[in-house]
Amino acid sequence: MAKEEKKARIEPVATNRKARHDYLITDTYEAGLALEGPEVKSLRLKQATMSSAFARAEKDGLYLYGLHIAPYAFNTLEEIDPIRTRKLLLKRAEIKRLSGALTIKGLTLVALELYFKNGWAKVLLGLAKGKKAADKHESIKKRDIDREMRREFKEKFKG
Repeated sequence: MAKEEKKARIEPVATNRKARHDYLITDTYEAGLALEGPEVKSLRLKQATMSSAFARAEKDGLYLYGLHIAPYAFNTLEEIDPIRTRKLLLKRAEIKRLSGALTIKGLTLVALELYFKNGWAKVLLGLAKGKKAADKHESIKKRDIDREMRREFKEKFKG
């Protein structure tokens, strides 16, 4: 008999809803986060904000900026800066690919979602290009049209 594969348990902690509105996401990557002990406890309590989180390539890897993790209330160790830069844990090939992509003008690496997967803190990164105002209006119109169509179909097939 084949060994049953366990399903990954994903517990969302924080999402960056504004990123999908402001950017056109072309590719997504999953990365681990290098965290201190009290930060993990704060994340488990869902005390994180990532509205302006982004990643930047440096000489020794990728780093996440702008992720705010509230200080853990019962921390007895030294205090950790809530907005410090955190190292992203990716495979070497992915780091090279993303570093190369970030050198292209107009592309950025935006944090989309923060979650726990099988007990490990992960961040979903999106390789993104900024939207212009017209693109934002177009996506809002498209979303409204889709909503109207769903509403009409629901009423039509309801009775």
